[in-house]
Amino acid sequence: MKRIITCLLTALGLTTACGQGNYENADVTEFAELTEDQNVIVLDVRSADEYAEGHIEGAILIDQGKDDFIEKAKATLPMDKTIAIYCRSGRRSANAAGRLAAENYKCVNLKGGIMAWKEAGKAVTTDTYEVDVFKTKSGKTVKFHALMHSCIRIEYNGKEIQIDPVAKLRDRTVNYTAMPKADYIFVTHEHGDHYDAATLKLLSAEKTQLIMNQRCADMYGAGKVMANGDKLSLKDLSVEAVPAYNTTEGHLQFHPKGRDNGYILTLDGLRIYIAGDTEDIPEMSAIKDIDIAFLPCNQPYTMTIEQLVRAAKTIKPKVLFPYHYGQTDVTTIPSQLASEGIDVRIRHYE
Repeated sequence: MKRIITCLLTALGLTTACGQGNYENADVTEFAELTEDQNVIVLDVRSADEYAEGHIEGAILIDQGKDDFIEKAKATLPMDKTIAIYCRSGRRSANAAGRLAAENYKCVNLKGGIMAWKEAGKAVTTDTYEVDVFKTKSGKTVKFHALMHSCIRIEYNGKEIQIDPVAKLRDRTVNYTAMPKADYIFVTHEHGDHYDAATLKLLSAEKTQLIMNQRCADMYGAGKVMANGDKLSLKDLSVEAVPAYNTTEGHLQFHPKGRDNGYILTLDGLRIYIAGDTEDIPEMSAIKDIDIAFLPCNQPYTMTIEQLVRAAKTIKPKVLFPYHYGQTDVTTIPSQLASEGIDVRIRHYE
């Protein structure tokens, strides 16, 4: 492992003296250590079918056999992260590592691929949702599952947190029956792509705490109501309800001021801003010290690309996930925020 890190640091000095051309190779043990580093992104370069059969948890899928591989990689992978790459046996990933390294990415290839990974007894998952893993201040693990649109699943310290769980949206579905009952469910507002009463019932158990705005509580007939500005201290986390509304003339009816919520969750010091359906409102200037932000981007209902970029520059999160973006092309956002030091991660939140 020490040799890999040394070689990668050397590569930053624009040298290829590590003996592997312009990227480094790692065995299973070394690769496993890399996957635990928050400055490393794990990339699966196989086909979607192979990925679905089993992959390393948290791995992003970009098929190196597709013509748009480099284009998708540039839109998805931040330049300041090390990219840990694997395929079935190590050959396709070696090709991908070389191609990405030629674009100035820092790359490490898994020798023997996922075959060697499995032979070493390392775990794989068939969960096809993209997962991002973070650590809290005391080292607890937080996992974000990109389900769809505004639907986010969070695993934290043995607890299940669901944000705006909806089972079906147009031709897309989420199989909530395969997920554990929730400890906490947060609902931002009553629109059908955020509020789904049947899924709330499916995910609920005696332990479940359901937090929502007044309109949703009235519709559902249960739930802890939070209004804009309310704060709540729970056993495992603290939460603040913040405004979410439209400001563009002609769009005000979609999300009127004062009705809907965004939420700031604090998990062991890790601050997460889930904006809900909103534009770049003045109240965002008071939102500080955000580690992870989820900002929506689809007009006429939420923000334009320009508004989202403006909001990100105001909030200054360490990591930004554009979400709720439908058919909006969000691939230009990383380059527009490159000078801000914000790690922009594009996930499948159509």
